[in-house]
Amino acid sequence: MEKHIYDEKNGLGYTLYGDYYLPNLELPEDEEAHYGKYGMLRKTYLKEHRKAYYQMLIRQGKLNKHLNKVDREAHERMDILVAQMAEKQGVTELFKAEQPMLWVRKMNGIRTAAEEMVLTEIVYG
Repeated sequence: MEKHIYDEKNGLGYTLYGDYYLPNLELPEDEEAHYGKYGMLRKTYLKEHRKAYYQMLIRQGKLNKHLNKVDREAHERMDILVAQMAEKQGVTELFKAEQPMLWVRKMNGIRTAAEEMVLTEIVYG
C-alpha cells in the first residue's frame, strides 16, 4: 500500500497513517506579528464576536497582517486626533509650562476621548 497519494480531482495529497489516509494540510505562511494593544484588542474582538471572519483570516494566513495593519492605523489615528484636539482646546507647550497639573488633566481627557473614537472606528468597527 502506498504511503503517499495525490488526488487529481481536489488537488490534495494524502499520507497513510495507520489504516487511514489523512490530507496533507498546511496553513499558509503569515507575516510576523508586530502588533500591540490595539491589535490584541482587535484579535479578542474577532475571536468573541466575528468568529467566522477570524477563522477565515487564520486559514488564509492573513491574521497577523490584519492585526498589524489595525494596530498601525489605530496608533496613527490616535496621534492625529490627540494633536487636533489639543490644538483646538489650546493645550500647548506654553500651557504645559504655565500650568502643568491642568495640562496633564486636559491631555488625559483628550487621550481618553481620542482612544474611544479609535476603538469605535477602527478596532471594533
